[in-house]
Amino acid sequence: MYYKKIEGKLCYLSPINQEDYELYTRWLNDLDISIGLMTASKIITPEKEREILAHLQNTEYNFAIVDRQRHTLVGNIGILNIDTLNRCAEIGVFIGKKEDQSKGYGQESLNLILDFGFNILNFHNMYLKVYDYNKIAISCYEKVGFKEAGRLRETKIIAGQKFDTIYMDMLASEFKSPVIADIVKKKNQVKK
Repeated sequence: MYYKKIEGKLCYLSPINQEDYELYTRWLNDLDISIGLMTASKIITPEKEREILAHLQNTEYNFAIVDRQRHTLVGNIGILNIDTLNRCAEIGVFIGKKEDQSKGYGQESLNLILDFGFNILNFHNMYLKVYDYNKIAISCYEKVGFKEAGRLRETKIIAGQKFDTIYMDMLASEFKSPVIADIVKKKNQVKK
């Protein structure tokens, strides 16, 4: 069962459903999916993934990305490493279904989580990490408005090749609220 916390045109963000552990296990053990994540070197069992989802369910801001028309799980997005003093946080995102990649879910779910982070949680800076070989993800992040903030050189070695970890970020002043501003505007209108 999924619940619409914040909704876009293609998808909505819902609290994580722990019963999706088998699907997440399949995705996270698929090297085509996990190679772009920080989990490529991990072996995820169904039991372990169920524990992880239970933990994520009970931590602050982790969401399932759900297709709006089909009400099916397509990925996951969350806010982590929250620095409340400086109003900064990291975002983690992935689209687990190969057939759903490059269809706009990543872009829209990022806009939804940024909207939530900047306009509900009042963050000032939100950032993410990506390996420099993940060109599709980098392109998606740039389309959303993320800018490269820096990189750690040669932090990932795969098949003898060395790759950088790129940090990309966005400031609240650079984000245009697509959803929450409309909700506030409607609530603020006085009926005559």
